[in-house]
Amino acid sequence: MAVSEKFSLCRLDSQAPDFLRELDALLAWDLPADDSLEQTVRAIINEVRRRGDKALVEYTNHFDKRKLRSATELILPKARLDEALAIIAGNERDALTEAAARIRAFHEHQKQTSWSYTEADGTMLGQQITPLDRVGVYVPGGKAAYPSSVLMGAIPAQVAGVGEIIMVMPTPGGEANDLALAAAGIAGVDRVYTLGGAQAVAALAYGTKTIPRVDKVVGPGNRFVATAKRLVFGAVGIDMVAGPSEILILADGSVPPDWIAMDLFSQAEHDEAARAILISPNADYLDRVEAEIQRLLPGMERAGIIRASLAANGALLKVRDVDEGLELVNRMAPEHLELALEDADSLAPQVRNAGAIFIGRHTAEVLGDYCAGPNHVLPTASTARFSSPLGVYDFQKRTSLIQCSPQGADRLGRVAVTLARGEGLTAHARSAELRLGAAEEESS
Repeated sequence: MAVSEKFSLCRLDSQAPDFLRELDALLAWDLPADDSLEQTVRAIINEVRRRGDKALVEYTNHFDKRKLRSATELILPKARLDEALAIIAGNERDALTEAAARIRAFHEHQKQTSWSYTEADGTMLGQQITPLDRVGVYVPGGKAAYPSSVLMGAIPAQVAGVGEIIMVMPTPGGEANDLALAAAGIAGVDRVYTLGGAQAVAALAYGTKTIPRVDKVVGPGNRFVATAKRLVFGAVGIDMVAGPSEILILADGSVPPDWIAMDLFSQAEHDEAARAILISPNADYLDRVEAEIQRLLPGMERAGIIRASLAANGALLKVRDVDEGLELVNRMAPEHLELALEDADSLAPQVRNAGAIFIGRHTAEVLGDYCAGPNHVLPTASTARFSSPLGVYDFQKRTSLIQCSPQGADRLGRVAVTLARGEGLTAHARSAELRLGAAEEESS
C-alpha cells in the first residue's frame, strides 16, 4: 500500500453496547503469551549463564553483525565518551547539557533521607536509606538511537548515589551513536559495553568474566529485552517490564486538530506496536483530527511505521462528555496522558492512573520525552494503576532500624510472646521471653 493512500482508523463510541469489550480488546497486551519468544530468550539467558563471555561474543556477532574475537572488545574506553562529546554539533551538546541539568534538578527533589525517632522508654525506630552498589542501564540501539534514555536512566542513579553505573547499548555493525555516548559522558556513566538484547540483560543479571553483575537493570528495550528482564527478575532487580509506547489524549476541541494529530504521530513513530488514542466528546473534532492525520501522514519520514501503528493500535473514541472521558482515562491508565482541555488545570487532579500527565494546550508530550525534567521511563500497558515512573527511589534501598532499650524489650516482648504463642511458634516466644525483666536485672 502506498504511503499516500488513506487507511482505516478505529472509531469507538462509548454509547455502543459492546464499547467496553471492544476497548479492552484494543488495549490487550500480554508479553508472556508468546511462548516461542520466551523459549528463545530463556535459551539465550541459559547460554550466557553457562558459557559467559563466549556466548556474548557469539550472540553479538550474530545479531549485531560484528566480528568480535573476544568479549574484551565489548568494552568501550571511557575516552570514547569524551571524544563523542567533543565531536557532536554545538547545538546538540547544548541541548544534551540543558536536558541533563533539568533532569538532574527534578530528580534531586526525589532524594529520600534516613530518619528515626525515639520512644519514651528509649526504644529507637527508623529507616535507613542507602544507594544500590551497582546498576545497569539498558539503552536501545536498534531502529533508532536514544541519548534521552541514557540521561533518564543514568542521572537518577547518580543522584541517588549509586556506586557504579554500567551502560549497555547494542551497536549494529559496530557503529556507536555519538549522541548516546556523549549523553553517557554527561550523565556520569562509569562503564559502557557495546552489547544489547536478551544477552546483555543476562550478562548484567548474572555477570561474566568481562561484565560485572549488577543489583538492578533499568531502561527500555524491545520484546526480547522486556522478556529477559521478566525472566531474570529475582536474581536482579528491574524497573518494570515495559510494553510498547503509548499516548492517550483527552481533548475538548479547543486545541488545533493538526497539533493533536502530530502528538499522536509522536508516539506512533516509535514502532508498529505503539499505541496512540484520542478521546473527545466532540464528534466533529474527531473527524477534523482524522482528516489532519490523513493529510499530514504522507509527509512524515517514518510514515510507514506511523501508519502501521495507527492502523493496528490507534483509535478515536467518542464519549458522552469530559467527565466520562476522565473515567476512561483512569480505566486505561496510560503511559502518557495529554489533557488538551481548556480547564486542564482543574481537571488534572481527577486523574488517578497515568505515568505522566501533560496539562494544557502548550504541553506536548514530546517535551517530557527529552527535557522537561521528569523521567520518561514510565509504566505502560495499564500498569500505571499500581506503578510509577523511574526515579531516584528506584536506586535507593530502605532498611528498617530497630533498637530496643531494656524497658522496650520488656514491653514489646510481652506483646510478641502472646502473638507468637497464638501462632504456635514456640521458639519465637522463647526468644522474646529470655529478655523479659532485663531492665530490672540491669538496674539491680
